[in-house]
Amino acid sequence: MIANSQGRLQDRRPLSVIDIGSNSIRLVIYEGIARSPTVLFNEKMLAGLGRGIVSTGKLDPGAVLRAVQELRRFRALAEQAGSESLHVIATAAAREAINGPEFIRRAEDILGTEIRVLTGREEAHYSALGVTSSFHAADGIGGDLGGGSLELFDVRGETIGDGITLPLGGLRLQDMAKGSPADAVKIARRELRRAAFLENGRARTFYAVGGTWRNLARLHMNATDYPLAVMHHYEMILEGLAPFLRQVAKGDLAQIRGIERVSKNRRALLPYGAAVLQEIISSMQPSKIVVSALGVREGYLYSLLADDEKSADPLISAAEELARLRARSLTHAHELAAWTGETLKAFGIEETEEEARYRVAACLLADIGWRAHPEYRGTQSLNIISHASFIGIDHPGRAFISLAIMFRHEGVFDEAIAPGLLQLIPPRYLERARLLGAMMRVVYLLSAAMPGVIPLLRWEPREDGSMALVIPPSRAALDGERPAGRLAVLSKVVGRNLELVVGS
Repeated sequence: MIANSQGRLQDRRPLSVIDIGSNSIRLVIYEGIARSPTVLFNEKMLAGLGRGIVSTGKLDPGAVLRAVQELRRFRALAEQAGSESLHVIATAAAREAINGPEFIRRAEDILGTEIRVLTGREEAHYSALGVTSSFHAADGIGGDLGGGSLELFDVRGETIGDGITLPLGGLRLQDMAKGSPADAVKIARRELRRAAFLENGRARTFYAVGGTWRNLARLHMNATDYPLAVMHHYEMILEGLAPFLRQVAKGDLAQIRGIERVSKNRRALLPYGAAVLQEIISSMQPSKIVVSALGVREGYLYSLLADDEKSADPLISAAEELARLRARSLTHAHELAAWTGETLKAFGIEETEEEARYRVAACLLADIGWRAHPEYRGTQSLNIISHASFIGIDHPGRAFISLAIMFRHEGVFDEAIAPGLLQLIPPRYLERARLLGAMMRVVYLLSAAMPGVIPLLRWEPREDGSMALVIPPSRAALDGERPAGRLAVLSKVVGRNLELVVGS
């Protein structure tokens, strides 16, 4: 007998995507089509199909043999996971090689499905969708660096502007430069002149997509002692970045901390990724570099969504899913989100759109640690939230939500438990996290984490400027010393007198 685990959303049907790139081939099995996709299984092989294509015009023969064997395994894994559909896309090497069509035919026979060989324009489009769908109000120029090509595209919110495909993928650039990092810089500079719209990115964000740039960012994290090991939305500030990129572009990798964590195949391409990024910075002069963990696969998956699903907020969607899986009551979480918004208005405290999104997400995630021992619920929640595969949120936002939930469990003045996150959070966010945690600590003692009570609570202003949190007579028995004590702490945080009363 096979028992279904309750750790998965029961209304989702798995689907698989195989991405046949110039350097790697990757299988990703998703829990289902969703605004914030969740990965059930993820595996890759660094086949190197595009190695030598500059000189031979063909896919590497050894790589083809290895790829064929691995595709058989990938199909078996997709079937084992219960995938209802298999989507296969192929990019630069397969579309440009003389023997590309032959390889695609063999691969289609093995996989039992049609392979979509993307044009350069299509590859750029799906890469752009990967960025616009995973960043809230994206504004800048994105670049997806693969093994065979570099796709550049302009994005503003949901609008995708100019785009271009350039022959600057890591493997191709390595071949074109004949293994010389210095020559790679010259080639990148020459090719990037064709992307005239890079000038439109001045003082905007550059979104870096692709495995080589992610590994480059990982090294930068290590070099700067960055406190949060989350790749998506990692920001590389330009100040001090140039020396790091020059060191990598020269191939001087041995002394860089964390280099041992990069596979040898990826390591060989780092100088070429650094060379391209150097020249993009020089041409574009962006305000910062932001890393995207999502790219062409996720952009393709996003394109399969219905229009109403596309318009959903990915952060709120993911937080709600986690609440469905781990919280005691999703309804209570929604009641908490509504009540905290009303409370801020009652206190005369305004919030930005971004702060409101993060507050709602925090309320949805407030109870995900309830199964842990009470002494560790705050720590467990903080670790889950700060490292979750959320999109549509930056690292200060992660710190805000994580600390708010820690404060909800541990007390609003205990910061020693998360010194790393304190490095990421601005003072305004820290005070908002403390305020939100204090509000949660009051209502959880009045509601027992179950729905039905929070909507009955209301704030009543007094003539002396104080405010009363009014409990309806039908719930008068919920009043007591502990909730009154928690309200006293909230009073201290918000800076005004608050009182807990039972309505007449």
